[in-house]
Amino acid sequence: MRTGRGRADVADNDVVTETTALDDRWAVFDRWGPYGLLALSTLTAWTAADALGTSTGERRACGVLIVAAVVLELRWNRGVRARPGPSAAGARHYALRWAIGFALTWANPLFAFYAVIGYFSTERLLTRRLRKAGLFATAVTLAGSQSGGLPPNGELGWALFGALLAANTVLVLLFSHFADLEEARGRARLETIAALERTNTALQRALDENAALHAQLLVRAREAGVADERRRLAAEIHDTLAQGLTGIIAQLQAVANTADPALAREHVDRATALARHSLGEARRSVHNLAPAALVDDGLPKALEKTVAEWEERTGTPARFTTTGTVEPLHDEVAATLLRIAQEALSNTARHAQAGRVGVTLSFIGDEVTLDIRDDGRGFDPRVRSARTLPHSRPRSSGGTPTGGFGLDGMRARAERIAGSLDVESEPGRGTAVSARVPLVRHD
Repeated sequence: MRTGRGRADVADNDVVTETTALDDRWAVFDRWGPYGLLALSTLTAWTAADALGTSTGERRACGVLIVAAVVLELRWNRGVRARPGPSAAGARHYALRWAIGFALTWANPLFAFYAVIGYFSTERLLTRRLRKAGLFATAVTLAGSQSGGLPPNGELGWALFGALLAANTVLVLLFSHFADLEEARGRARLETIAALERTNTALQRALDENAALHAQLLVRAREAGVADERRRLAAEIHDTLAQGLTGIIAQLQAVANTADPALAREHVDRATALARHSLGEARRSVHNLAPAALVDDGLPKALEKTVAEWEERTGTPARFTTTGTVEPLHDEVAATLLRIAQEALSNTARHAQAGRVGVTLSFIGDEVTLDIRDDGRGFDPRVRSARTLPHSRPRSSGGTPTGGFGLDGMRARAERIAGSLDVESEPGRGTAVSARVPLVRHD
């Protein structure tokens, strides 16, 4: 989705940039083009004035018209920003410019170089209803220039003028049609851009809503995790600490009720053993309560330390590998994957009798995958009984998992953050545990 939206944004920007550049070029031509064409016409007309038999009066009239043309363009350019697009003022300016061009061409046909500006300014000065009339008027001026000047000389001159006017009119209509098609295509392009902008806005809104929903999901997952941890700790306290304290109290009461020193010593030793066992259970519960390994390190470093400590503790060779581009993960995601890795390694140490273990953390697109593999004795995943699952923790007399959650607990952890957990194993061929969760970046 993000890729599709990025391509649409690039297409929008390219079209807008192209349109803006074209408009800028036309704006430069509208501002300076008339001056350039007028200068070119003046130069060529004055150079050929003697050859064309231009009289002194005509030359003076041309000089006055040239000054009038310059003043007209100066006045228009000063106020052009206040008159964007076709308007009544634009129609008046077009008419005055045409009149000056027609008069100059009447005096000297070479001033047609200036009169041709009428072909290029109709769309920006005239409304759609007046454009064809403006183009025809310009065609009259140019046909007169092409036929040898206005007015035409004799019947042959009028015939030539009529033929050239017809040819110019056909060309004008043809180019006008092409211009209309280009304008329609431009409008369609603008509509497409507007539709893409609306689509991008809707897509961004959907992405924002999705991010909000994801955040809500993580909050609920955290709340569910807290509730599960409370239930687990309550079960552990009941099944381990409470029972141990009950046993200690019973042994101490037995000491108080016996006069035999040897028997009293035996009860004291039992109470001491129970106290040590309960202390160990308490420390383990505190360790499982929060992943302290993530306090100072990110998930990859925490997993690397966890695997190294497990290898040192068990003596079984273990290797940790990271693939993909490492990104900082949300605390809930990192804690979940670390707990799954700890539980899987703990089960491997107790039940797998493995000779080698591999742990891989993979960043793949919008997902994070954690794989724990061993070459141990394996088991049959289809057998779901707690008694026959080598990689499951035993259940206490109270019916709740002790210490960890086993495979079901690891799967529940993954599912709480919209992930999944798969187990592949076969007796004698080792076990592979794979947890896949969404890649939610650190806030």
